[in-house]
Amino acid sequence: MRELIPHAEKVAALLIKRKETIAVAESSAGGLIAAALLAVPGASAYFLGGAVLYTRAGWRALRDFDDGDFAGTRPATEANAQIRARIIRGRFAADWGIGETGAAGPTGGRYGNPAGLACIAVAGSVERAATIETGIGDRVANMHAFAAGALDLLAQCLA
Repeated sequence: MRELIPHAEKVAALLIKRKETIAVAESSAGGLIAAALLAVPGASAYFLGGAVLYTRAGWRALRDFDDGDFAGTRPATEANAQIRARIIRGRFAADWGIGETGAAGPTGGRYGNPAGLACIAVAGSVERAATIETGIGDRVANMHAFAAGALDLLAQCLA
């Protein structure tokens, strides 16, 4: 996880400077996005919370969650990641939300996505989404790549 700290430090500095907050909804990154943000001293100034929502059952555990929010999308798409970012931002009343969904590996996901593919999105005063494709089946390496990509996308939106 140490290699994620420089990405998180950049985001933390920007959030603190702007006096803004973040909430995170991640799936295949497995909590590494949140962990990296929390590893930076002073995280309570900007990090409101997050969730590793690995399955649809995880999403249903959120109170008042409406499956209709995801109508027309499937996991591991930029549109789905954007919805996740918007939902988590709203749930925490944060300035920014990160959404992530993908297949870490070693095999592809149940929706036909290959291992090493994740979609990440940021919701806030700027909205962006991106797809990360590592092309490898190394689960841990992919999780780190997904987290780094999400933090970098947020930094771009904050800059």
